[in-house]
Amino acid sequence: MSYAVTDLCDAHSDKIQVAEPIFADFGGVLAFSGAIHTLKCFEDNTFVRSELEQPGEGRVLVVDGGGSLRCALLGGNLAKLAEDNGWSGVVVYGCVRDCEEIEDCSIGVKAMAAHPLKSRKQNVGEVGVPLRFAGIEFREGDYLYADVDGLITAGEALEP
Repeated sequence: MSYAVTDLCDAHSDKIQVAEPIFADFGGVLAFSGAIHTLKCFEDNTFVRSELEQPGEGRVLVVDGGGSLRCALLGGNLAKLAEDNGWSGVVVYGCVRDCEEIEDCSIGVKAMAAHPLKSRKQNVGEVGVPLRFAGIEFREGDYLYADVDGLITAGEALEP
């Protein structure tokens, strides 16, 4: 991404949603963007793995983990998988772990916090559904733009 989220906000305030500032940066790339692919799961990252095993094609996986602060939904191995499969980034409404490994990956990762405990593996989740957290709605196929200033979404690709 060669432009700032603040510039997109200034140019397109009528077309965007601005997420509440609840996320921290964990990935090796601080500015990222792409079409949104949604996933809803709670304290179970089975579907996170299965989605990141697919070609990312520059998309951003948005994971609604219910805001759980009791375990991590993404760790170093999955961040590396995302990088290898061409994902632009991952946004987790929940926690991550293996922060140093994630930082070594050339993808963007935003999450609420770090937590050392891994998630359960029960193969429970929903893919491609609308999500609502951080004060906005995340819809499959919309666009997400993120950098150190925050995260926004839009129904279409934006230029400053």
